[in-house]
Amino acid sequence: MVASAATSKSGKSPEKSGTAKGGRAAAVRVTGASVVMEEARRAGLLDGESTEHVSFRAPKALIEAAKRESGATKPTELGLLALAMLAQPDPAATYMQKTRGKLGPDHRLDY
Repeated sequence: MVASAATSKSGKSPEKSGTAKGGRAAAVRVTGASVVMEEARRAGLLDGESTEHVSFRAPKALIEAAKRESGATKPTELGLLALAMLAQPDPAATYMQKTRGKLGPDHRLDY
């Protein structure tokens, strides 16, 4: 599951414009991966030193597909993104668990 691209605070498209050297406008795309990593950063999950080592073998097709979907270019980026996605709760799943079996006061079940 990949987080969807977020809109800016102004509610506009997920691309921000800036000025590059020479006065040219540069577009910075906000991706789902960047949103996930920013949420992990805000949650304090990326604080401290990188002291843990993780190593495993995976099918090449899986790695390439994950890189393509996420925009990650390095194995470390891909691993951090995967861990960040797993470490944070899915808001939709949390909502569904909290509201399971509860209907609104005006809801009627008609058979």
